[in-house]
Amino acid sequence: MLVGISTKAYLSRARTLDWLAAVADLAQGHAAVRSSAVELVVAPSTPLLEAAVRLLDGTGVEVMAQDVSRFAGGAVTGEDVASLLADIGVAYVEVGHAERRGLLGETDAVIRAKIDRCREVGLVPWLCVGEEARIGPAEAAASCLAQVGAAAAEPLVVAHEPVWAIGAPEPAPVEHIVGVARALRAGLPPTTRLVYGGSAGPGLLTRTAPAVDGLFLGRRAHDVAAVASVLDEATRASGRASDASSTRGR
Repeated sequence: MLVGISTKAYLSRARTLDWLAAVADLAQGHAAVRSSAVELVVAPSTPLLEAAVRLLDGTGVEVMAQDVSRFAGGAVTGEDVASLLADIGVAYVEVGHAERRGLLGETDAVIRAKIDRCREVGLVPWLCVGEEARIGPAEAAASCLAQVGAAAAEPLVVAHEPVWAIGAPEPAPVEHIVGVARALRAGLPPTTRLVYGGSAGPGLLTRTAPAVDGLFLGRRAHDVAAVASVLDEATRASGRASDASSTRGR
């Protein structure tokens, strides 16, 4: 199971460092994280990435950047290039979030370029896709697969985040999440990991796994107690997925 958490730009420096320290303590004491049965990935604000790598070293928690430059480097003032992110110990890079598409006008071409830069230096893209409006699961999956496009090559994590569910009081209905996930599976490489985001929080993974491989959490995971709850759910879901795999192999 895979659990990702983004702090977006909600937390100050001090609050981010306190949160990272609490996540480190939690991970070190959680058997599923220590055994790698559950992979925990955190995405703090860019200025605190290096601090996050230091604080989380040896805990089993990976660090993800919230964005990356589409340029390889050189005379591109202000850009966070993939090679530098890799140098400081970042493992994943979030790409294509609806907020960047909407607020900053990022296009599919820009997103593809960012994914290419990640793969050139060994970073794993965490591609966010999602339908704009509340439509049926089959239509939603088709929209998401169109956004994946040529990026479907491995390695890749796909995060299904319905745009209409981001920041909403509740996540998308369980039947929608599961329906979209099943339809997405048919169009993705079999080893691609698929997670759900969009107002995700405790209690959701229990109802959506194993259709999804995990969750991508936002503000609801800024309380470390909620992170602990989701990790416990992921532990149970990981066991169920292993049992199902063993049964299929008999």
